[in-house]
Amino acid sequence: SGSSCEAAIMSTKKLTSEDYNDYSSTENSPDHDCLSSSPDSSSRSSDNFGNYQRINERTGTTPIETLIHLLKGNIGTGLLSLPLAVKNAGIVLGPISLVIMGVVAVHCMHLLVKCSRYLSAKILVEFFLILTQLGFCCVYFVFLADNIKQVVDVANATNNNCNQNISTLESGSMDSRLYMLSFLPFIILLVYIRNLKYLAPFSLLANLAMCVSLVLIYWYIFTSATYTNDLPPVAGWKSYAMFFGTAIFAFEGIGVVLPLENKLEDPQKFPLILYLGMAIVTTLYLTLGVMGYIRFGSEIAGSITLNLPACWLYQSVKILYSFGIFITYAVQFFVAAEIIVPVFVAKVSERWELWVNLAVRTVLVIITCVLAILIPRLEIVITLVGSISSSTLALIFPPLLEITTYYCEGISRWKIAKNIMISVVGFVGFVAGTYVSIEELVFYTVPLTNITAGNHR
Repeated sequence: SGSSCEAAIMSTKKLTSEDYNDYSSTENSPDHDCLSSSPDSSSRSSDNFGNYQRINERTGTTPIETLIHLLKGNIGTGLLSLPLAVKNAGIVLGPISLVIMGVVAVHCMHLLVKCSRYLSAKILVEFFLILTQLGFCCVYFVFLADNIKQVVDVANATNNNCNQNISTLESGSMDSRLYMLSFLPFIILLVYIRNLKYLAPFSLLANLAMCVSLVLIYWYIFTSATYTNDLPPVAGWKSYAMFFGTAIFAFEGIGVVLPLENKLEDPQKFPLILYLGMAIVTTLYLTLGVMGYIRFGSEIAGSITLNLPACWLYQSVKILYSFGIFITYAVQFFVAAEIIVPVFVAKVSERWELWVNLAVRTVLVIITCVLAILIPRLEIVITLVGSISSSTLALIFPPLLEITTYYCEGISRWKIAKNIMISVVGFVGFVAGTYVSIEELVFYTVPLTNITAGNHR
């Protein structure tokens, strides 16, 4: 799953060097007679799943472990931000767009796994993988700070009465950015776990914690006060651009599918795991996004947890979900580390490999923390990361990669048209979402010192 700089920029030849561990193993290379003189190219088929042998790796993760990681990689802060996303699109257009985006995103995940091994564009894929995954990690710092800050700020007023919603924060409470700094050493220690297999038990615990949290969130939505019925069916284009960035961000697993597929002990099973996992994820996205917006209406915050009442039951939701996000940081960070760390480790002697490995991981975590401190607005960070990096990796690159990879095999015109349409939509979302989110940052006049979990728009 890691690669050196030289391996990353190799052109269309299939990489078979024993020193190279690639991300993808699901499918064999297509016939590249027009692109490569490889003598065995005529024996390859894009539909042959049985012949790939993982290089330098005898064991991998089980299908259950892979499914756990896939769910863990997709069920994060993006899920909790979807009610706000539906608000930005409209109560009718939002759900329709979510379903379409889910189908397209899963399709593009499969294309990314299938094609990422074979082209010189691989280095661009790796660049946006790094950008996307570290962007997710920035969001996790903001989410952790916002939710734990809200729990602490109202701790003295918290009781067992869940019918009373206390939203006023104590004056002089600790700034959210100080919370981010307090999480920093613990996250650094967490990312020192360098084996994805060893993260599986932690991911399972995180999934259980987040599952309990989601059950309680759904319970509150369906059993609390009256629902708002006068919600706009369609929103304006600027709001929809915000929806696009948030929604594509929510499909956070686009970056983890490559290493997960590569680490799976039987890569032939990955498509089934992918479709099953993403069906579960998309169902959660749709129901929570729609019902959360219907329940809270225009008051919906950047994360639905910030709308929950300040009783101990629902404060525990924020704590449990924050624990899940804490573990998710390591899963998402793993992808970027597997690309970046080997580049630096290869430059030192074996004696210093471990220390350099840990040092690079530490620096990367510090960078994500600093970026989170600079832009501590949860909904804007989500939209910006989604629009810039997630849309590129999830919608723009995979269709273009399929065209380039299989063009010499006579890819059908309808596939070319389909792929171009997906890439164009992704590019339009990239431009519009980036413009609107930057505009929000530039013209938002509330001082940073006043930004707290309680005043997210």
